[in-house]
Amino acid sequence: MNNPLMPKATAVWLVENTALSFQQIADFCGLHALEVNAIADDEVVFGMQGMNPVSSGELTLEEIERCQSDPDARLKPAPTRTPVAKKKSARYTPVSKRQDRPDAIAWLLKNYPILSDAQISRLIGTTKPTINAVRDRSHWNTPNIKAQNPVSLGLCSTGDLEKIVSTARARAGNTRRPHNVSDTTIKTADLNTPNEKSEGETLDALFKNTSEIPPNQSDENRPGPQSKSSSETLTTEEDTNVGPY
Repeated sequence: MNNPLMPKATAVWLVENTALSFQQIADFCGLHALEVNAIADDEVVFGMQGMNPVSSGELTLEEIERCQSDPDARLKPAPTRTPVAKKKSARYTPVSKRQDRPDAIAWLLKNYPILSDAQISRLIGTTKPTINAVRDRSHWNTPNIKAQNPVSLGLCSTGDLEKIVSTARARAGNTRRPHNVSDTTIKTADLNTPNEKSEGETLDALFKNTSEIPPNQSDENRPGPQSKSSSETLTTEEDTNVGPY
């Protein structure tokens, strides 16, 4: 049976407000009967404010009345009671495998440098001074340390290793975005749009320049070699008509 959220405060309230026996209160709160007796005599937890288990939803009035009429009965928590989460303790490493932790630390530092000291500590159950000693090669057993996979050493599972590595990569921003065909199409279209536009502008400018060119001139109006002046023409004719005397 799960204990209430505040066992001693609940016991104080039950002692002061009900006629339950010390053993009934002790069984419900997870305490010893002598400890409940000391609470009733104000020998322990003196001045503690009692917590009402009925208002907190951990117990019902009907259950209290039933147990008060029957000293051999035991209190049962309310069906809607929220269980108290257990505190997560530190990872336990067997004594036979503790000597392998430096090898696992060296392997993690070599293959996954993005892992923080706190993540490595939680993964294989070691301490930050040990991690720093292995990193700085100041560990007392540095000559004998060989990098080995902590999974093969039995210090952690594959799932735990993959989870903590993925978390570290997400924090570092090194996760790869999955390939998306639509994104690729959009990017390709964006890249091609300026080229198509520039080609269109080039063609428009070409046709514009062509239209500005004047139509072909006739052979008569087409500029040819520079003609001689009228005075030069008259001089030439006179020279031609002058004969010998």
